[in-house]
Parts: sequence; C-alpha cells; structure tokens
Amino acid sequence: MVDWTVALNTATKLVRPGPDISREGAAAVVAELRDCAARAEAYVHEVTGMEADSGTAPVLVVDRPSWIQANLDGFRQILMPLNAKVIERLKQSNPTMANIGPRITGVEVGALLSYLSSKVLGQFDPFFPGLDPSAPGGRLLLVAPNIVSVERELDVDPADFRLWVCLHEETHRVQFASVPWLRGHLTDQIATIVDSAELDPTVVAQMLRDALKRVIEAVSQNQEVSIIDLVQTPAQRETVDRVTAIMSLLEGHADVVMDSVGPEVIPTVETIRAKFTVRRQGQGFDKIIRKLLGLDAKMRQYRDGAKFCRAVMAEVGMAGLNRVWTSPQTLPTAAEIADPNLWIARMQPELTAS
Repeated sequence: MVDWTVALNTATKLVRPGPDISREGAAAVVAELRDCAARAEAYVHEVTGMEADSGTAPVLVVDRPSWIQANLDGFRQILMPLNAKVIERLKQSNPTMANIGPRITGVEVGALLSYLSSKVLGQFDPFFPGLDPSAPGGRLLLVAPNIVSVERELDVDPADFRLWVCLHEETHRVQFASVPWLRGHLTDQIATIVDSAELDPTVVAQMLRDALKRVIEAVSQNQEVSIIDLVQTPAQRETVDRVTAIMSLLEGHADVVMDSVGPEVIPTVETIRAKFTVRRQGQGFDKIIRKLLGLDAKMRQYRDGAKFCRAVMAEVGMAGLNRVWTSPQTLPTAAEIADPNLWIARMQPELTAS
C-alpha cells in the first residue's frame, strides 16, 4: 500500500528549511526545551493530581526530518496488517498495480508529511515501544525549528512560549504514563479501523467519487470538510467516533492544563493564548489545505475537548474530571463531549462517592 522508502525520500526532498539561527542559538533552544519539559511535568502533576513516572517515555528535541522519520516509523507499524492485506489482494487481481501503487502512495504520504513537518510544534507518540515491555512506553517529540518559527511569527516571549508548549505536550506524556490501559485501548480501536478497511476496488472507487462530489460542494459553500471523514466505511464510523472522542478529551485536557498555569509561572500566558488562537484559524490557501486534510477538525477537538473538561470541572472539580481515566467505560462518548452534562449524569453515583 505504501512504499515507505519513497515516502521518506519524497518528504525529505520537499521539507522546508527551518528558520535562520546560529549553531549556538540552536543549541541553546534545544537545552531550554529540555529544561522546559522537565519543569512542565511538575506543573502538570500539580494541576491535574495525576501521578506517574514518565521516565520510560523519553523527551526528544528534533528537527523536521527527524519528525518525519518518527511518524513514518509509527505509520509503518500501525498500518502493517493493512499493508499486507492490500499488497496480497493487488498481487492476485492486478500485479502491475501491486508494484506501482505503493510508490504512488509513498509520494502522497511523503508530500503530506513534508507539509505537516513545518506545522507541528510537539507530539506525543504513545505507540513507540519502550525498552521495558511492562512500562507504558511512548516518546515526546518537540520540533525545535517550528517552535522558534512560531514564537517569532507571533512576536511572543520565547521563554514563556517554550514552557507553554511543553505544558501541553507534557500533559500527554503524563496522561499515558498514569493511565496504563490507555495505550492498549487506543491501539485496539485503531486496529479495528484498519481491519475493517474496504478493499473491494468497486466500493472504493464509488466512495472516492462520492467524496470528491462532497468536497466540491463543501468548498464551494465554505463548509468544513475532511477527506478522511468522507472515505470512511459505515463499519468504521462508530469506531472513528470513539477515537475522536478520546482524542478530543486528550487534546482538550492538555489545553486546559497549559492554560491553568497562571502568570506567576508564565507571565505572558494570556497574550500567548490570544495570539495562538488566531493563528490556529489559518489563512488563505493554507486554510483550504487544512480543511481538506481534516486539520480544522483537529482544531475543533482542542476546542470541544477543552469545553468538556472545563464544564465537568465546574461541576465536580478536577478530582471528578479524573474519573474519565478509570477505565475505557468511563471515557466520554462523542455525544458526551458535545454535552458534558450527559457524562456527568452517567457518572453521577461515582462522582458523588468521590
């Protein structure tokens, strides 16, 4: 399905260079980001009350090519079963396409990653295997050139901005380190989506035709649209809704934590948040690309998840919100993310007891 070597070569060739900075300046940024990550972990524990040893999930300060390589490694691992199914089917039905198809897809994946590599400030990879199989694993990636680029673009205090970004990403590291079942649960959901992928060429062709038609209609009417959403099969949608709800919770929770640290820790936190919110909206052609790739939906996850967390905290406090981490059954559904009162009502006996 994907020629990963072609994907890597394509992304590496297309990736944009980072901002101009001296060797000494780059080394100073890397050192400060590592320090900010360590400081941020203590703040996350203080704000959330979630205790865990995150030492098994390393913090890596990376450049854009290294971020691309890390994500290709993750994609290869997650999509391995589907990749094998697709190649086997193509060999039986269309041997020529079995050789050409993965290269074409590799170019497409590489182009996508080259675009994203200049956008992502940080990322927690929960699927990265740790040295200890019994430990949560994962790794935190901080993309140094992008952080420097955005802090210059927004004209914000670099030290404050770097700590603010680390607070969000460290929250993800703490989430997975303190909730040992979370990684496996997400892996199972993704495996379900991959296993239910439609491989019948006729069905796939019809899905793509329908998707193209809906994309044209949505763009012409300035509506939000995501190609990813449009090519889901009916069997996948229920699982995708569960994954979306989980990601909304994780991202919204991280946003709440990063903004819970007041000006005594980050003096310019309100200015940073205001400017960053405007930046998230995108502009011009970049805004169209973000819509098509589903990145606007990603931004909605931050917003809706944060709204859910704040609403629950207003009713039952942080201790009550932390009930979401008890088991897969206590995670909010997509409907509950949209209406936090539904989750509060479902959890009320446990929330009262706590």
